[in-house]
Amino acid sequence: MTSEDPSTARPASTSLANRYGTQKRRLGRKGLRNLAIAALLLGIGFMAWIATTTATAPVTFKDIGFHATDATQIEVDFQVAKYPGATAKCAVKALDSKFAIVGWKVVEIGPNEPKDGADGGRTTVHRLALRTESEAVSGVVDGCWITDSGH
Repeated sequence: MTSEDPSTARPASTSLANRYGTQKRRLGRKGLRNLAIAALLLGIGFMAWIATTTATAPVTFKDIGFHATDATQIEVDFQVAKYPGATAKCAVKALDSKFAIVGWKVVEIGPNEPKDGADGGRTTVHRLALRTESEAVSGVVDGCWITDSGH
């Protein structure tokens, strides 16, 4: 049997460090401060992003109905909700029985007075006569967007 001389044995912390690596250092005062500043700047940036995206006036639309007047024309009824002073554009399309687009038009919805519609002028109803290249069986709004913010 061999025995090690206790005076030549390595300390336990050194042999563990060799086997598993050194202990992790704690974050210093400067590192904690930099981490706090980075988190604060990230939070401020996120709040600024939220504030700017909600500040833009959204526009929503709803299809009300349609009426095919003949084989080459359809009337589409829809409502638009937006800030009364804003100008919006809406793309309206007519579809045939196979859902192919047979008519398409972009219509401008200008600023309006509070008396012009519901909700103080925010919601207005529109009717658009749309020419088609063949008989349409449906007419819908494809999308609306704000083109200028108005007042």
